[in-house]
Amino acid sequence: MVRLDIERIKNAFANIDSTFLNTPQYICPTLSGALGCSIVLKVETLNPIRCFKGRGIETVLSRLKADTGPKAAVCASAGNLGQALAYSGRQRGFDITVTASAAANPLKIERMKALGAKVILVDGQIEEALNAAQEFSQAHGAFLVEDSKNLDTCEGAGTIGMELLDLPFPLDAIVVSLGGGAMASGIGCVMKSRSPDTTVINVQPENAPAMTNSFRAGRVVEADAPHTIADGVAGRYCSPEALADLLAVTDEALLVSEQSIIEAMRLLYHYSGLVVEPAAALGVACILENPERFKDKCVATILCGSNVAPMDFKDWVLGRA
Repeated sequence: MVRLDIERIKNAFANIDSTFLNTPQYICPTLSGALGCSIVLKVETLNPIRCFKGRGIETVLSRLKADTGPKAAVCASAGNLGQALAYSGRQRGFDITVTASAAANPLKIERMKALGAKVILVDGQIEEALNAAQEFSQAHGAFLVEDSKNLDTCEGAGTIGMELLDLPFPLDAIVVSLGGGAMASGIGCVMKSRSPDTTVINVQPENAPAMTNSFRAGRVVEADAPHTIADGVAGRYCSPEALADLLAVTDEALLVSEQSIIEAMRLLYHYSGLVVEPAAALGVACILENPERFKDKCVATILCGSNVAPMDFKDWVLGRA
């Protein structure tokens, strides 16, 4: 049974700060020419946290506040979810704690702190950080926010899909960066309900394929530790609830190489003037690796974050220009 509901996604708009809504969406002619298809860019980076996560977190905290629940929240994050929780938590009067891997992106850790979160670093990867967040929640009574497992995060992200429906032309496909699954399942729910001819394709790095392997198998599959520059989607944990949603409302899951991710970042910078983090470039990387599949199609992709360290961007992208 699908957990997502189109009416709840529509209602989520009322709970989300306007700074995260009605983001730019347009065909980029020069990038379209380079890719051989009409590419619609949905830009989710022009807000205080530079990513789409505010949509889901705003939905979580607004409903939590309305229910007179705890006024403290905790999450495990590689950076973007934690920034969203810190920003929205401060706006709504919540005490925020974020657990993160000690190996996480230093830039994202500093931004979480700057936005008011208490950050606890743990040895290991995101799964160990999640264990620490669960322990903190139990010990201190803080509400535990788990991206994609918490349905509010999916419904908030689904508002992206509702906005894409406002385009004056149909979409043949949407290629969505896949991490925990909140964005993909939210958008997928909208498309299956309102635009069923639009194919929704999940995209992950080859070096972080946990969700994709599970999607293809139709069940949770164990995965090795990820080794990808796309830290925003790097994890070896697959939520059974999120997987069930993805299987019901999305059509396919594809993998892309690290080289294609970097080339996609370069193309986005060169042809659209946009700086994006690796996880945000997965959709363009997918088109690069499957040119015949997308040739002459109208394809949308969500540029879901731009939290990339300047030196990393310089090494990966500008050094190859």
